[in-house]
Amino acid sequence: MHQVKPYTDEEVQAIIARVRSRLGGTPDRVPIHPHIPVEIPDADLGEGLYPTIDDAVDAAEQAQLKYEGAGTDVREAVIASIRRVMLDNAEHLAKMAHEETGLGRTEDKLRKNILVATRTPGPEDLAPLIETGDGGMMLTEHAPFGLIGSITPTTNPTATVINNTIAILSGGNAVVFNVHPNAKRVSAENVRLLNRAVIAAGGPPDLVTAIPDPTIESAQALMHHPKVRVLLVTGGPGVVREALKTDKRAITAGPGNPPAVVDETADIERAGRDIVAGASFDNNVICTDEKTGIAVRSIADELIRAMARHGAHVLKEHELRKVERVIFETMGPPGKPGIINRAWIGKNAAEIAAAAGVDVDGDPRLLLADVPNDHNLVWTEQMMPVFPITRVGDVDAAIDLAIRSEHRFRHTASIHSTNVATITRMARSINVSIFIANGPNYAGLGRGGEGFTSFSIASPTGDGMTRPLTFTRERRIAVVGALRII
Repeated sequence: MHQVKPYTDEEVQAIIARVRSRLGGTPDRVPIHPHIPVEIPDADLGEGLYPTIDDAVDAAEQAQLKYEGAGTDVREAVIASIRRVMLDNAEHLAKMAHEETGLGRTEDKLRKNILVATRTPGPEDLAPLIETGDGGMMLTEHAPFGLIGSITPTTNPTATVINNTIAILSGGNAVVFNVHPNAKRVSAENVRLLNRAVIAAGGPPDLVTAIPDPTIESAQALMHHPKVRVLLVTGGPGVVREALKTDKRAITAGPGNPPAVVDETADIERAGRDIVAGASFDNNVICTDEKTGIAVRSIADELIRAMARHGAHVLKEHELRKVERVIFETMGPPGKPGIINRAWIGKNAAEIAAAAGVDVDGDPRLLLADVPNDHNLVWTEQMMPVFPITRVGDVDAAIDLAIRSEHRFRHTASIHSTNVATITRMARSINVSIFIANGPNYAGLGRGGEGFTSFSIASPTGDGMTRPLTFTRERRIAVVGALRII
């Protein structure tokens, strides 16, 4: 199983000294925890920020040429430095993201920042393939594309920028960001910090660039820029469609409506705890978060009680009607998605309840609604901590409803069951990029589970969880009749 290579402080310092010497500098040690100023004016330029997309692209292009020629030690030093600086500033960026966007919970944004800084794969992901035989030797290596254009969302602004940067730079590329306008200040801060981390490790400035005032027009300019080789788009369906219309390779993250199935064999207390933890994580703004619960009827009441014990407020029917009027702009036909009131995306459950005139105790993690199968909430990617749970006769009906309500986005799904055959059947039939059994959905992102993390899950284009390999192209050399030593 893939593991991110750990670095000790001493190893990082040794790499940095070696890189600086190679680039003509001095091998003097840098502070293990350098002071990095973080307060910046909103629209200041410099440190990776440029007034136009053309300027940002040109600067990143020149930086990438230097970076590609500097060798593997540079990459290792740069990525190690980025991890450290992002960890040092994880709380600051989380607070800033919450203050600017108004979405999610600061403590969960901090957890996301730590996750991507530590569990995004680095250059170790690019192991070469060597084959030898009577005919000689073949070597396959992973070369950079050059310049990657990345468009990022307001829901996970810092986690996506950090994750994308580590993966893209690990592949030897540079990246130009067009971030969501509603997260432009924290994203500018992030770009500055990333540039400081790169330079502190002996890398070239401007491997990471952006503009301080992104717009739809600047996103179009980036997507169609002739110097940009590959597009990475983590956003809504509109920008994904635009990216797929270009003549470039487009790696696009699409929508999801992840169902969580619970059958009669499950550990119900654990399932209730894990679903509340997953569905409420950062107020449900992550596309992989549980969006719908589908419970076998015989254990549904027990599951609801377990979820209430773990922080969910169970809505009465008249309370649900009030909440519906707040969170939906339009209720759709039965068995179809409704139109969510975007003003309530990512808000705390208590805020939504207060707006609806529903009394709750304290600060519940989740508002839980017991609804029929055809209720709009079952079919809608709500991205807020209002969670529907619906009942079915048996696990076969649960899996069938899960497939239909997921809309075949092939994004994420989960099941709570101790029946291995049932787990296998659902995993095969729902055919998603990320499938979780017996845990919160964020375990599929490497938090509380095994494996690496990604915050750009490219289900529409089949790339799945993006990683350094995603941003490279294979190059092969074959030596005929030689270089086999046995």
